[in-house]
Amino acid sequence: MHQAKEVQYNASMPTRVGHFNLLAPIYDRVIMTPDPGRLKEAAALPVEGKLLDAGGGTGRIAKLLKGCANHIVLADASPQMLSQARSLELEGTTCYTQALPFPDGTFQRIITVDAYHHLSHQEESLREFCRVLAPGGRLVIEEPDIRQFSVKVLALMEKLALMQSHFVSAEKMADSLEKMGARVQIERERYNVWVIADKPES
Repeated sequence: MHQAKEVQYNASMPTRVGHFNLLAPIYDRVIMTPDPGRLKEAAALPVEGKLLDAGGGTGRIAKLLKGCANHIVLADASPQMLSQARSLELEGTTCYTQALPFPDGTFQRIITVDAYHHLSHQEESLREFCRVLAPGGRLVIEEPDIRQFSVKVLALMEKLALMQSHFVSAEKMADSLEKMGARVQIERERYNVWVIADKPES
């Protein structure tokens, strides 16, 4: 069995993590919260088992999903963001998504909302999501749709702010996940896109 990778987490964090440490106290007041109903539909919630909110930050999404799984865990690289989540009595694990500290097949559902473009190792993170997702489980990645002009402007603004964001198309994510053995569908609505990947039972 493939074991969880070990990752050394220390004060010499990437620049993007430093940005989110600074934003943590005000993040929930300045960032719009997506429609929880749409997310629940995409993730086929509620579900029996565990749910991972990857890049879950302050817990703004996880708190809307309480009761939708037996257990919800947040994973984020920013200690300050997770301290906000813990103040809401949410469980948080400080880690990088490319090296998740969980055994194979731990989660029935994995969500990552408006976070994928902030991940420093996107392909490695997808592999980790597939590893810790249980057979028959579902991964949902909700992102701004980079095909839209307004999202291209947002991407430029984040680049100018030195946030090191990297927006990719839903098709590129889907292609990578399909190569990893997942069944993938893409859904779009206005400025958002959902990449929905189901892991086969066996």
